[in-house]
Amino acid sequence: MKEQFKKFLNEEQDPKAIEKITSKLNDLLMRGEEVGYIAVQKKPAITVFPDSIVLTNKRIIICKPKNLGLSMDFTDYTWDDIASTFVKENILGSEFSFGTKTDLAVSIDYIPKIQARKIYTYAKEQLDILKNPVTAAAPAVETVQAEELVEDEIEEVEEIEEVETEEVTSFAEILPAAPVYETYEQIPPQAPAPSGDRKLSELSKEELFDKLQNYKKLLDNGLIMQGEYDAYKKEILSYM
Repeated sequence: MKEQFKKFLNEEQDPKAIEKITSKLNDLLMRGEEVGYIAVQKKPAITVFPDSIVLTNKRIIICKPKNLGLSMDFTDYTWDDIASTFVKENILGSEFSFGTKTDLAVSIDYIPKIQARKIYTYAKEQLDILKNPVTAAAPAVETVQAEELVEDEIEEVEEIEEVETEEVTSFAEILPAAPVYETYEQIPPQAPAPSGDRKLSELSKEELFDKLQNYKKLLDNGLIMQGEYDAYKKEILSYM
């Protein structure tokens, strides 16, 4: 099992953290579940027990050591429950975040930038597979269509061979018509709208997620009431 996870040690992952996770994942992985990537938190100061995030083909697992590393808490989220993923690069590492369909926002900070990009790419691939599943019947259909196409071409060749050359009275009957080319007028690009205050409908998902986190910080600091935060949250989520 440990040999399998050596490939995750080439992007500044903490070997001790990977070893601890490896010993636990042996009992956590389901049948048919494969680990796609493991990212390990790396704070500016020395982190004895960093948090980690494991991405498999079935779910995201957040691993948080406790009791001086003697035990570990695992929280998992299946890809069916994940609505969106985000990466925000900072001066010291990056922050990987994702939102669930139950309006839950989860984030883990101080992830090395290259690791954050890898888990973001892997997450996007899994969500794309979930939205556009590839059925096993597709190759069979393509094979049948290819065989039918070959048979049609063979029949056409046989028909052409049966035509006698004396029956051709004009070269115009066998020459293909000249192709017709359409011209298009190039439309000059429009100038971007002037910068300034933007409506929520004009913001990207990443910007909406950042705005929601700012309101959460205001609520935690007692600068806004719970009712105000709930109203802001409901309005922002309607555009995500």
